[in-house]
Amino acid sequence: MATHPDILRARLEDRADLLEATRLRYRALEKLLRAFFWRDRVRANLELLREVALAQPEVDATLEAVSRRAEAEGWPRGSAPMALLTEVLRLREAVAWAVDRRLIAKKKPELLGEALLQLEEEVLDAGPLLGRRLWAQAVEMLPRNLPELRAVCTAAEVFERVFRRPSPAAGLPFDAAEADELRRALPLADKALETLWSRLDRFDATGRVRAFLEKRARLAPVHPPRSGPELLLHAAFWHDLARSRVKALLESRLSPVVPREEEWPELLGWLAARESSVEARLAASEVLGEGRAGLLEVAAELASLSHARPVGPWNEEAAWVRLWTAAQRARAETGPDMERLRESLRLFIRLRGQGQTPARLFSPEREQLARLPSGSPGDAVEDLPGLIQKAREAASQPRTGRMSE
Repeated sequence: MATHPDILRARLEDRADLLEATRLRYRALEKLLRAFFWRDRVRANLELLREVALAQPEVDATLEAVSRRAEAEGWPRGSAPMALLTEVLRLREAVAWAVDRRLIAKKKPELLGEALLQLEEEVLDAGPLLGRRLWAQAVEMLPRNLPELRAVCTAAEVFERVFRRPSPAAGLPFDAAEADELRRALPLADKALETLWSRLDRFDATGRVRAFLEKRARLAPVHPPRSGPELLLHAAFWHDLARSRVKALLESRLSPVVPREEEWPELLGWLAARESSVEARLAASEVLGEGRAGLLEVAAELASLSHARPVGPWNEEAAWVRLWTAAQRARAETGPDMERLRESLRLFIRLRGQGQTPARLFSPEREQLARLPSGSPGDAVEDLPGLIQKAREAASQPRTGRMSE
């Protein structure tokens, strides 16, 4: 007994929408590839070519599954679903033949999706016609449906939402949830932008298109982005702004230690956690070793004490305990960051010994160091926990004078 066409279409479920969209795309793409000036037509419609290429694995799987089911259940040839399936299969063969005909390479991919992407590269490699403008070239090289372009735009949405609003006078400009978004968005944007700039280099040997876009990326976006280059410029602007804000924030919160770029994502989440609890620890990871994590904890505590003294003896005592614990983690660390931390502690010990203690801990005037005598307490101590202990002892001594903030 024949099955009603409506029931057959219901059996297709969401596959019917995919096949109908594929039929429309195949028709349009076949016309482009059969045109006399087919390269110009394809260059102007690279987004369509990429849509077909990216969807092709799913389309092939759907066509195979629907064909098996139609044969097993004996779908009538005159039914609407069978007519749709037959036409899509025919158009697929027509597109595959046209792509094979247009490809120059001797070794051609077997899969249609890969062949379409190779055709895109060949069309872009051929270069624009004489007299084409840079912006037109950029539009051709950066179709809006590039996966990397979508990724960097997703990251830019986070950057714009967090850093577009005014920064608070005190505290972080983001909360813990936004810090987690930034932590994931920064490396995503870095990788995507690197791929997009490399794509421009790949298809523009002169480098003029990249230089043109990089210059415009410094300007704040005025209108909502629509084309591929506009999306790139919008994302690049907010990415650069986010990086500069994050860099300045980390440097102020971790001075005198200089955070490395690969450490930024983990440090953002930790600093957000410290806003709610100063006891939050920086966990060791593949990027941050145990000693390096301890070093950054010491730096964060010193920077915090540089902005305001703890209120009350208990808070100050707790700060010294946190410094000591972090110093134990970092005692095996070496390098410029460790030496800068040691110098900050030595300077504090010297000034305490001179009775010239500032109201804020660890933030004395640096130029006074040149007038202080050598051989002061703490000069012989090289161990970071030992310097912390000396600084604590110096802080507990009675003060005979106080230097203005």
